[in-house]
Amino acid sequence: MRAHPLDRPADWLLAREALERILASLAPLPAEQVPLADALGRVLAEPIVSPIDQPPWTNSGMDGFACRARDVEGAAAADPRLLRVIEEVPAGAFPTRAIGPGECVRLMTGAPVPAGADSVVRLEHTVPREHGVVAVLKDVDAGRNLRAQGEDLAKGAVVLEGGCVLRPAEIGVLASVGRAQVQVTRRARVAVLSNGDELVDLDEFDQVLAGRRIVSSNSWSLAAAVRQAGAEPVELGIARDTRRSLREHLSRARGADALVTTAGASVGDHDLMKEVLEELGYRVDFWRVKVQPGSPFSFGRLGDVPVFGLPGNPVSALVTFELFVRPALRKLHGRRDVFPFAFPVRAAERIQSRPGLMRFLRATLESEGAGGWRARLTGPQGSGILSSVARADALLVVPLDADVVEEGTELLAIPLNGGDAGARQMPPAPF
Repeated sequence: MRAHPLDRPADWLLAREALERILASLAPLPAEQVPLADALGRVLAEPIVSPIDQPPWTNSGMDGFACRARDVEGAAAADPRLLRVIEEVPAGAFPTRAIGPGECVRLMTGAPVPAGADSVVRLEHTVPREHGVVAVLKDVDAGRNLRAQGEDLAKGAVVLEGGCVLRPAEIGVLASVGRAQVQVTRRARVAVLSNGDELVDLDEFDQVLAGRRIVSSNSWSLAAAVRQAGAEPVELGIARDTRRSLREHLSRARGADALVTTAGASVGDHDLMKEVLEELGYRVDFWRVKVQPGSPFSFGRLGDVPVFGLPGNPVSALVTFELFVRPALRKLHGRRDVFPFAFPVRAAERIQSRPGLMRFLRATLESEGAGGWRARLTGPQGSGILSSVARADALLVVPLDADVVEEGTELLAIPLNGGDAGARQMPPAPF
């Protein structure tokens, strides 16, 4: 029998080395055009140049009176400045004349400012007088409350770069420059396969109640994580521990952009996944990383399809998804911010660790005031305690060489639940 690639000595890569090797092997997927209404959460595949100035004309930021600053300077309740109202301009209308000394125009918010005006005195700083005159009681608005032409978007300027995630604000920008259709990167189709004779899906929960089987929670959590990452899961089901079942389930992954497997890739006699993958042409890039949980993680290719071999323990599967698969999906989607976002926190308790593996512990976050955060472990950190992830706000990163972390020590935390910068370039991986 041929030696399988995973039978070679383990690579034991650092987490950062593993992630950089994964990312270096991937390229963004092709672009497709979608209606703007369907673009939320997608990744922009083209730079957007504004064909207009926005706002298209200098307009009022307040309901009030457009005037000249020199005519209202020094105004006070005991010594008001009197201005003659020459016109009223609601939003959607345009002024018909310029203002001169001692004149003003009544404006609504958003209405164009007449020529000659350099200020808008807000309505509450005035009182009406007889014969079309208004008294200005304060001069705090002199030179203020104007929204200049093009101050938001300038004609010919790049207003959105390719590689950004389209959030509500970006959708609004696209609408303001007339983009009813937009080029976005195609969503990655990610095949998800669990295997094991002990696993059943929810339709066989009676076997769980009888104590004979366990639910394949990985099938559900990983499919959800794929969706949260903006990709489309292709759920392959649960393969049994036979070559025939594994082949049948893997055949359903045709056309996928990536394959995620859980369990069945260690050195046990019944772990057949690695052998079946090799028979189908699998080529391993590396296996084993210096992380806990999740050290049995592997990465390779089946033809041109990247294959992520996640451990079977539920916590290990989700942690390695966050560290390696989610960034890879960002790369496939053409995002500029591919690396996990991390921020500094302080340990809220003493944490016993073990040197040799970088640990990613499940933690809740507590506000420390002045924008700071303290991180407290969710409880026991075993790789089978899935509820520890459900209770967590973030993964607390404990360095490779730490044997103990004292309370108050500054560490990095990676937010869970898909938390990221959304559109900004992230620095290199925080581990």
